[in-house]
Amino acid sequence: MIRPRHIAAAAPALLAAVFAGCGGAVSTGNLKGESRAVAQRIADFQTDATGGEAKKLCENDFARVVDKHLLAAGASCTQALKNQLGAIDNYELTVEAVSVTGKTATARVKSTWSGKTKVTTMRLVKEGAAWKITGLA
Repeated sequence: MIRPRHIAAAAPALLAAVFAGCGGAVSTGNLKGESRAVAQRIADFQTDATGGEAKKLCENDFARVVDKHLLAAGASCTQALKNQLGAIDNYELTVEAVSVTGKTATARVKSTWSGKTKVTTMRLVKEGAAWKITGLA
């Protein structure tokens, strides 16, 4: 269940928690079907974050519920991301596992920074034909 108070911080928290400052690209590896589509969304998310593309992150990568709850908290998605994107220089993510159940998915994602590895679970939902990130589990 997505809680509004958690979603209000979801967009910047995703950037801060998942992307701690390493370099590289997300590999979709040997994933197939919907699992590959989920991993591709995470790859697109990384590309957009690296490029400082707040508008693309909000429109393409994050689910509508993220923007809705950020607006309720007093800022649009792009406004909430502006400062966070400036702090990100380069990072690497590895999608370790993807689990898809109907229109929801989770992806276990590993990032490494200053020799420290962090594993985070990202939650996604299917909106139309596209997978979108809703937050961290």
